[in-house]
Amino acid sequence: TNAALGRRRRFSRPLRGHLARRAMVAMNVFRLLGDTSHLLSFIVMFWKLFTSKSVAGISLKTQLLYVIVFCFRYLDIFWNFLSIYNTIMKVIFISSSVAVVYVMKFGVPHKDTYSQEDDAFPIAYLVAPAALMGVAFNQDHESPFEMCWAFSIYLEAVAILPQLFMLQKQGGAESLTGHYILLLGLYRLFYILNWIYRYATEPHYMQLIVWISGTVQTALYLDFFYTYMKSKRERGIDAPIEIDSV
Repeated sequence: TNAALGRRRRFSRPLRGHLARRAMVAMNVFRLLGDTSHLLSFIVMFWKLFTSKSVAGISLKTQLLYVIVFCFRYLDIFWNFLSIYNTIMKVIFISSSVAVVYVMKFGVPHKDTYSQEDDAFPIAYLVAPAALMGVAFNQDHESPFEMCWAFSIYLEAVAILPQLFMLQKQGGAESLTGHYILLLGLYRLFYILNWIYRYATEPHYMQLIVWISGTVQTALYLDFFYTYMKSKRERGIDAPIEIDSV
């Protein structure tokens, strides 16, 4: 998601109006493509859940991390309004991520197809460092919300790791799961282009926490991008993806 969606303080009304106008100006084709890719990833996920009636190959731990990410990032949804677009996106990301987790844990027959043995990445090693970094490295050490925002940025950067670990352990993924992960990677790639564009066109635009975390996140997808493209080129768009298992 757009990190800027969640990072807003309590400003005066004139300044909030100015920031809202800036947010609309910041809307460019790369951000739109990034948001569209992210929304499509949810559509593909729900398509898989409700057509296959299975969560095989999906990491519940990654989905739980995304719930944490969005809930901590969008705490300000209760007090800060910038635009209809901004609010709608926050609601979509929170509700969709919670819905995915709910189906995986309680859906019938979905919950019976989940492989806890393969979803074995220790997420405490991701959550704890991200929380510490959120407290230590943020843009306002007097604001608990800024700490929560920074924590969500750091955690999102590594939230895909349990999913990638699970794919490697299983030796691959079915086609829809591959499409889902690809769209998540494209979302982040488009946001990097969005940041480059904004840096080139907006005076004083600087978000080092977002840039560094986003670059790390995108780098984690690079090997999967290569494997995905190679598999689709050789075996067709609907073919499963094969990964060297561990």
